[in-house]
Amino acid sequence: MIRLPADHLLHDVARAGRRVAFVAAIVCALGLLFDPTRLARAYLVAWIYWTGAALGALAILMIYHVTGGAWGATIRRFLEAAVRLLPLLGLLFVPIAVAMPRLYVWARPEALDDPLLQHKAPYLNVPFFLARTIGYFVAWILVSRALLRWSDAQDTTVDVRPTERLELISRGGLLLLGLTMTFASFDWMMSLEPRWYSTIYGILFMGGTALTALTFGIVLAALARPGTRLPDAVSAGQFHDLGKLLLAFTMLWAYFNFSQFLIIWAGNLPEEIPWYLARTTGGWRVITVAIIVFHFALPFVILLSRRLKRNPAALGAVAGAFLLVRYLDVYWLLMPAFGVGATPHWLDVATFLALGGIFVSLVVRALAERPLLPLHDPSLPLEEVA
Repeated sequence: MIRLPADHLLHDVARAGRRVAFVAAIVCALGLLFDPTRLARAYLVAWIYWTGAALGALAILMIYHVTGGAWGATIRRFLEAAVRLLPLLGLLFVPIAVAMPRLYVWARPEALDDPLLQHKAPYLNVPFFLARTIGYFVAWILVSRALLRWSDAQDTTVDVRPTERLELISRGGLLLLGLTMTFASFDWMMSLEPRWYSTIYGILFMGGTALTALTFGIVLAALARPGTRLPDAVSAGQFHDLGKLLLAFTMLWAYFNFSQFLIIWAGNLPEEIPWYLARTTGGWRVITVAIIVFHFALPFVILLSRRLKRNPAALGAVAGAFLLVRYLDVYWLLMPAFGVGATPHWLDVATFLALGGIFVSLVVRALAERPLLPLHDPSLPLEEVA
């Protein structure tokens, strides 16, 4: 049974995460005193990023249970550890609920003076918004708990029943997750600009969160190898498969984003074009170019290398850099809605580190409570390394 040693590198990472989170939380408290509106905006971006990481982990976990393959068994425990944080992430939505008038135009009393917002008021109103968010988290938590319960059951028996239940839950769970994540992206993100809409926005959100979760899992898997017996069970070929999957998700993300851009730009509709103009002018143009280069062009070229994909340390380094670029993409999607400049604010860094430190430290803590590799998983011959 492979577990993290008490002095493993990941424990050092978790310890550093707790310290960073503590310091960053103090900085956020200062932001609450001096600039609460900017703090609310930064917190929203950071919360959506880390919540997206957990939701993406849930999606990839269910895809693995449906499709199988040794690639998924390699990062399965890391995904399950991230999924366990969904109740906490739901609780961390409370500051956003409190700060809604600072974030959403339609949540302000004067919104009723706008005919368009009056038309959308049956859907875009605070009570219904909060009720939907609660409903999303209830659904996600129920699905995740069912998966974790049967995953634990799989560790205790060679019977195929837990494996079959995991597949059955995942088939329905993927449909439910796709529906709820689509509406969550409309509520939390797209409604920041209620005059603009995109029918592909939910897919953009889901593709981005899956990419975040995959890179997070690869980073943890690469960090977990030294000092454990993981190399006995996890081969370079399995990391190669993860690298190919990362390349595929990168291309899929680029395809979705280019599809939205092409359709909106070709349509040349006055209610849609300003969304892109706000993100491709001034300082935002630099961030747009950076996303194109570092989120697609450069990773595409790098991940074509077979040698890199078969090197866990090198692939983990690429995935680690990708995590930062993923935050830049979420920042680019949300922050222009507030009409602010592209220059990062110190509260952007503080909120990202505060929530990120909590997220990473709790994920590693969850890893210490269970074997690093699932027992009796049909994709791995764990008997050889038990």
